[in-house]
Amino acid sequence: MSEKVLMKGNEAIAEAAILAGCRHYFGYPITPQTEIAAYMAKRMPKIGGTFLQAESEIAAINMVYGVSAAGKRVMTSSSSPGISLKGEGISYLAGADLPALVVNVQRGGPGLGGIQPSQSDYFQATRGGGHGDYHMIVLAPASVQEMAEFTVRGFELADQYRMTAMILADGTMGQMMEPVSLDLHVAPMPEKPWATTGTRMQRPHNIVNSLYLVPEVLERSNFERYERYRTVEENETMYESYRMEDAEICIAAFGIAARVSKNAINAARAEGIRVGMIRPQTLWPFPSAPFRAAADRVRCMISVELSMGQMIEDVRLAAECRVPVYLCNRVGGMIPEPEQILAAIREAAKTGGNKQ
Repeated sequence: MSEKVLMKGNEAIAEAAILAGCRHYFGYPITPQTEIAAYMAKRMPKIGGTFLQAESEIAAINMVYGVSAAGKRVMTSSSSPGISLKGEGISYLAGADLPALVVNVQRGGPGLGGIQPSQSDYFQATRGGGHGDYHMIVLAPASVQEMAEFTVRGFELADQYRMTAMILADGTMGQMMEPVSLDLHVAPMPEKPWATTGTRMQRPHNIVNSLYLVPEVLERSNFERYERYRTVEENETMYESYRMEDAEICIAAFGIAARVSKNAINAARAEGIRVGMIRPQTLWPFPSAPFRAAADRVRCMISVELSMGQMIEDVRLAAECRVPVYLCNRVGGMIPEPEQILAAIREAAKTGGNKQ
């Protein structure tokens, strides 16, 4: 077994990014993700990398654009209001088909909200977050180990599909400490023949751009991009199934909500209630197939969220209205307790929909 070290989730992301070959980080401090920037400030100069605290989140994301265009692995991180400021730059990255990793360690909102954990940026992440037709690959870790592993995976997927990838973690994941193995498998960095690295008069000029003034050309670009997105949906969807083999009730949850839900599921099982969980590990592409299959045999579903109900829309779409889907939630920086989720499971067991 590989040796494990005790790290915060934010620190695990930063070290995993370095192991993945990231040598350029641009960011701006904001709770609860500031430890990422602090870690990078220490480590990057020691390995010949670049750490720069930009004058704003807007400046940081545009620096990411420049480094990515030069073919290098690059990362930025922030929390909810800061990601909103980065939205235009993320849209530019998507429009120029540039790979990058963006980390959002979420806090409550809207606006400045609070500094406690939240999952209320789900819509922002899975529906793009900026203007125009585009998607990001969105990875949702539920442990410090996954914070590290998904960081490496995010860089690799971003390069493979020339897309922006996002780690969408709630504040709890960023601040909690757990043993983590940094013996991570990192695939070789791919060639990037499209990068603006200088021609040396040996090849045609590469142009990185998101502006298309001819409508037909912009339309063709969007159609081609969505063909690539379909490939991502077919090949890169990830989820965990927990005790779903004989489940009559299906919990949907990610991040800290999924961890708390496991305790409630085990307690409900001890009472004879057959309940399980599908935990999306990719929020985009959303794992619709397992929810669709579960809807053929469960009585109902419960979406457990740290929001007013955002992922529940994707769960309902996946279930295709074949079973009722209920919401169990806390907001404002509050986290559902196992007892609250257990109460929702008991209620669903009594009154949930019946399969015909």
